[in-house]
Amino acid sequence: MIDLASDVKTRPTAAMRQAMAMAEVGDEQAFEDPTVNALNTRVAALLGKEAALFAPSGAMCNQIAIATWCRPGDEVICDAGAHIAWYESGGPAANSGVMINTIPGHRGRFNAAQLAAAIKPGWRHCPEATLVSIEQTCNLGGGAIWSLDDLDAVAALAHQRGLKTHMDGARLFNASAATGISVDRYAEHFDSVWVDFSKGLAAPVGACLAGSKAFIDRAWRIKQRLGGAMRQAGILAAAALYALDHHVDRLVDDHGNARKLAEGLARIPGLVLDPTEVETNLIYFDVDATVLGFDAQEFCKRLLAANVRMTAFDSRRIRAVTHLDVSAADIDTALVAIQSLASR
Repeated sequence: MIDLASDVKTRPTAAMRQAMAMAEVGDEQAFEDPTVNALNTRVAALLGKEAALFAPSGAMCNQIAIATWCRPGDEVICDAGAHIAWYESGGPAANSGVMINTIPGHRGRFNAAQLAAAIKPGWRHCPEATLVSIEQTCNLGGGAIWSLDDLDAVAALAHQRGLKTHMDGARLFNASAATGISVDRYAEHFDSVWVDFSKGLAAPVGACLAGSKAFIDRAWRIKQRLGGAMRQAGILAAAALYALDHHVDRLVDDHGNARKLAEGLARIPGLVLDPTEVETNLIYFDVDATVLGFDAQEFCKRLLAANVRMTAFDSRRIRAVTHLDVSAADIDTALVAIQSLASR
């Protein structure tokens, strides 16, 4: 199976499994797990923050941050395609009682002027905006990278208006690998930020949320409330540490494979995409049913029969994601299968 459905499909390597087996462990929630403690210290320094905590998932990091920064009835501002608005099961409302105010940005990104227009007047009739959240890179934006200029301007305006800033850094390492800009520079003006280890970095589970010491102290209470406290979690943290040591620098390989796949798809009649929009490891393209004779759902069904998996979002839109477990040779094989499918 050539699995292009998501970069969460990565599996721990043999060396990562060995590191997990040998990990020193202790009670994580009592701060007695040396491997978790080492991971938190390292990630905080990596992101330029005072402290960090280890959580089972990035979605939990988002939910912890929202509950830490906001009160029930507050408003969180984000892009219309943000993960917190689409793919966290209504968590902001269910867990924190907050409203989501979305900005119709471009490929998951918006600018300071759009943010200014989205902040409601300070009337008691309106919900009070307390948090601005951005996603780097933008999943539904096709892996688009926020520019430093826009990040800095959005954060500056938010702080000027008294709002906190949060960065969903699910693929922050991909942005850094593509641009050469360090992750701490991207996160510099954000009050909280998290990074994921279970996507292109191949760890089986886990993410780290970072911010000031006061923020993390409060965030721990929310983590406890959500059931995120763990016991001998060093086994998981060891995978994350191994990923930081061995799997970050190679993300550029995934980006190269994504461009190769996008360029190949663009040459196939009935598939619609602009390869120049592929900035990292995410490829979104459309199926023209009038050319192929079937829609995106059927495309993915037939492709799966050829041992290649992609994700259909609706009748037109498909996502393919490159990662550690997909090689350049796999891309060639996948393109042959897709060309054959389109020809038939």
